[in-house]
Amino acid sequence: MANEMFGRVPPGLRILPTIGSMESGTRIYRFSVLLLTFFAYALFHASRKPPSIVKNVLSSDGSLDSHMGLTTRSTAIWPLNIVYLRRVQSNFTEIEATLSSGWAPFNGDSGTALLADVDVAFLVSYSIGMYFAGHLGDRIDLRWFLSGGMVGSGIFVSLFGLAYWWNVHWIGYFFMVQILGGFIQASGWPSVVTIVGNWFGKSKRGLIMGVWNSHTSIGNIWGTLMASAVLKYGWGWSFLIPGFAIIGGGIVMFLFLVVDPKIVGLASPYDTKQGHASNEEDEENGLLQMGSKDHQVPLLTEDMKLEDSEEDCETAVAFLEAWTIPGVARFAICLFFTKLVAYTFLYWLPFYIKHTEINGEYLSDSTSGNLSTVFDVGGTLGGIMAGYMSDKLNARATVAASFTYAAVPMLLLYRMYGGAAYWLNALLLFLTGLCVNGPYALITTAVAADLGTHNSLKGSSKALATVTAIIDGTGSIGAALGPFVTGYISKSGWNSVFIMLIVSATISGLLITGLVIEELKELFSQWRLSILWHKELS
Repeated sequence: MANEMFGRVPPGLRILPTIGSMESGTRIYRFSVLLLTFFAYALFHASRKPPSIVKNVLSSDGSLDSHMGLTTRSTAIWPLNIVYLRRVQSNFTEIEATLSSGWAPFNGDSGTALLADVDVAFLVSYSIGMYFAGHLGDRIDLRWFLSGGMVGSGIFVSLFGLAYWWNVHWIGYFFMVQILGGFIQASGWPSVVTIVGNWFGKSKRGLIMGVWNSHTSIGNIWGTLMASAVLKYGWGWSFLIPGFAIIGGGIVMFLFLVVDPKIVGLASPYDTKQGHASNEEDEENGLLQMGSKDHQVPLLTEDMKLEDSEEDCETAVAFLEAWTIPGVARFAICLFFTKLVAYTFLYWLPFYIKHTEINGEYLSDSTSGNLSTVFDVGGTLGGIMAGYMSDKLNARATVAASFTYAAVPMLLLYRMYGGAAYWLNALLLFLTGLCVNGPYALITTAVAADLGTHNSLKGSSKALATVTAIIDGTGSIGAALGPFVTGYISKSGWNSVFIMLIVSATISGLLITGLVIEELKELFSQWRLSILWHKELS
């Protein structure tokens, strides 16, 4: 077993000097795993942003302001050069100079609906692929699986953009590219969560994974900025640059990512019987050398008792069996509605901003895309806050539900007052992103990790990818539904879209309210016992 593991050392590490002591080596490996997996999934999300950025260009047909002209006005507001499109009376020739003619077949009356169909094609195949990816991720070499998925994803992202130069106008081409691309992209999330789970101990789980999960928002920002920066050269470049970036990232993962500590001669926390870490310092110092008899608690386990047989630990959990783990089904359905809200913003926010007046004026395509990144900046902070608070309170469901319920008034306020002023739009967008992405980040990372190493699994390390895929795969169905419905109902006005988002956020909170009550009862019971214990001591 050890020889087999050593044979899987990434080729890039074979040319590097041997790392010195076990303690320093462990720290270096763990840091590299966090950094590389962060980088990998940020690139996955960056490659999903181009469709939302180019929507305005693909669907433009002059219908937005068919009876008025538009002129540009630039305002320098750090860190963006904001370009407004101001209403002025003009003739049709001036309108044509301002608005592009779009790209067939997306520039007709059904353009937004077709764009929604293409989005849903990607997201449905992604959600279906997620279930298969989780099953495979617990059974094959994750380095090959992740790096291959990144390269394949980059190829299909680039193929979408190449339609610009190949002059492709057949809708079937765009559907095929998105369906195959979505299926391959499903390899990313189960892989990175399982790899992080293989390396890190229990301490500060929510905070660590909250910071780490900011790759989602950072990737969205990267993708938006990359796609917006080259949009003026042709919409195809908005796909090609992120596509090449994720291909390059896949090569880096193949060369340097160590997916399991056993590969470099360190003991996996699942190899031996375990108790609690002797102290916080032991846990923070990392994993122990292979063969050590010391005890160590992994990051993604909670008071697990391993079976004596190593074979039990290596047995992968069946798909249907994973659904029966307490809490998996409720959190999976909760994430369905949470991701519905998050992905509607992901795919339609730049389009919404472009087609909504802000202080009586419209923003340009690139400025609309740049402003939409404020939502992801808020989402980054929201994920970190949710993780930290859930660690301190030891109440994942309570924190997730609190953020979800807070998202309801923020969605309402953004719709009502986002057009009053640019700075107010940005502020409300930031707070909305914080509330929406907080529970999304918490459920897909720390909660999924908790459930993937639930006590009922008896310490099996072969359930993380499966449980993660179930939760995120179910959530991805909601992620497909939101943008799809938006493409149709937005034609009758954006109020209906925001009603859908508010109702979804409310349902998401209600689904885990039962778990919140159970958590609060448990916390209250512990608080009472603590008071009684202190009284007895005094």
